Amino acid sequence: MRASTKETAAAPHLSKKRRRWRRDDTELSLLAIPTVVWYILFCYLPMFGIVLAFKNYKIVDAGRNFFYNLMHSEWVGIKNFQYFLNLRDFPRILRNTLLYNAVFIVLDIVLPVGAAIMIGNIYSKRKSKTYQTLMFMPHFMSWVVISYFVYAFLVTDKGLLNAILRAFGGENINWYFEPKYWPAILIFMHVWKVLGYSMVVYLASITGVDSTLYEAAVLDGASKAQQARFITLPSLRPIIIMMFIMSVGHIFSSDFGLFYQVTRGAGQPLTPVVATFDVKIFQMVTTSVKLGQNAAASLFQAVIGCITILTANAIVRKVDKNSALI
Repeated sequence: MRASTKETAAAPHLSKKRRRWRRDDTELSLLAIPTVVWYILFCYLPMFGIVLAFKNYKIVDAGRNFFYNLMHSEWVGIKNFQYFLNLRDFPRILRNTLLYNAVFIVLDIVLPVGAAIMIGNIYSKRKSKTYQTLMFMPHFMSWVVISYFVYAFLVTDKGLLNAILRAFGGENINWYFEPKYWPAILIFMHVWKVLGYSMVVYLASITGVDSTLYEAAVLDGASKAQQARFITLPSLRPIIIMMFIMSVGHIFSSDFGLFYQVTRGAGQPLTPVVATFDVKIFQMVTTSVKLGQNAAASLFQAVIGCITILTANAIVRKVDKNSALI
């Protein structure tokens, strides 16, 4: 009883000590300042631009600054959104964006998890590191650079693929004028670039699994496949769900570099199979479309993405509360 009384009396004293500002808090705060400044400048201040989506922006007074002209431009309500939603090719853009992202979400989970499990079972550390490096390298390459490599493979007269086709008695294929090949090409390029990064995320989680579980499984005669099924995959479940929720949040977005740079401008006749939200918004910006209509398209995409990720998180929370992000 006396010991418990002393502990109770000491508890407020300890809690007061914990509330005091320490040297570690100062160091961590200083380290956080660049990130906070970056978010304020590039994430929060630009949110003021949301006003553009509800205005018909015009230069009211050429002698005034942008903010003055924005504030004195005409309010148009949701007319800018109606313009974007009533576009003739909107159903096709929506279909392409959703279908491509649905395929990407599945492949970005199945293939990296499988690759992480296989590399995690390699006994040679040198070979394991070599494979990881080779698979991770494409992540650091920009789509601009990759687009030139793709062009070197697909160009009609001197492309590597056409050279192989001619060597086997086939005929040249004008790849950039054959839309039917591009869904497979885009999916392959996405997997090639993203696989290594996602694999490293899952591999880091695998290394954190308790090794005694595998030792016990080996003593019980479990095969590698059984170890992966009953130990590795259940251990990866939280990170898989987290990556899934984050991927679902981007289902109305698309990798602009993949769909625009690799296709060399996403022009005709490839437009029907490569047109996505991001490509369309960029094309609207570079044409005579009004600034407010561009802002409305971007805001629509952002809001729908936010709703999607919150919905996915709510569903996961109902199934498994501990695996939800929020």
